[in-house]
Amino acid sequence: MKLPAFVGRALRPFLALALAGLAQSSLAGGELRVVTEELPPYNMTQGGQITGMSTEVVQAVMKEAGVQAPIHSMPWARAYDTALNEENVLIYSITRTPQREKLFKWVGVVAPTHWYLFARADRVGPLRQLDDARRLQVATVNEDAGEQYLLGRGFVIGKNLQSSNRYELNYEKLKAGRVDLWIANELNALYLAREAGDDPERVLLRVLDLADLASDGGLNMAFSLKTPDATVERFRKALETVRRNGTYEAIRRRWQ
Repeated sequence: MKLPAFVGRALRPFLALALAGLAQSSLAGGELRVVTEELPPYNMTQGGQITGMSTEVVQAVMKEAGVQAPIHSMPWARAYDTALNEENVLIYSITRTPQREKLFKWVGVVAPTHWYLFARADRVGPLRQLDDARRLQVATVNEDAGEQYLLGRGFVIGKNLQSSNRYELNYEKLKAGRVDLWIANELNALYLAREAGDDPERVLLRVLDLADLASDGGLNMAFSLKTPDATVERFRKALETVRRNGTYEAIRRRWQ
């Protein structure tokens, strides 16, 4: 059936918008998959929705890039393995380290970070160097940057590292005295202490600064190697825009 000419004219703007939307959301290489973990306040599930400082930045970048994709939260080791081995995968919040440099296509920093070895304030005093921690038990998260950092310096899971798959479990172990130390991102550690009803400045002691763990001082978004360069560049430009137009700074202020 042929539509009247005036109907066709009326529909043209809507068809143009729809086609533009399809063009914007399409990516070279296929559908995008976004993976993350529960790392509050950067990425976390609240009321069935994934939110957090890094999540808001990633969502702003996707909007700027004209791309829509669901975000999947899962244990870090699984998210990390997915991004290592599958195509068109975007992962965040990931620390950029020399060990990981050639394993991903990096987009850029989505949130600030600073790593420490934490202790319970009444149990362990400040450490002079990392070697002082070798005789102690350290809580880590499976395949996260903190665990990889310590493994690369001769620490051993089952000897002086206790690995788990959830950050809040590590705080619970530290608080209960089942471990001596906890390697953690500062904002995450403070957030989890507050969520447990504790004053982090009274309970937690920063016993060793690990500023060298994240050389760029941030948590990143990165793509799997099996992602077209055009997609990566599209997201890099979108992140630059989000940082330049003030969106990134506004999000950071809300969460810090």
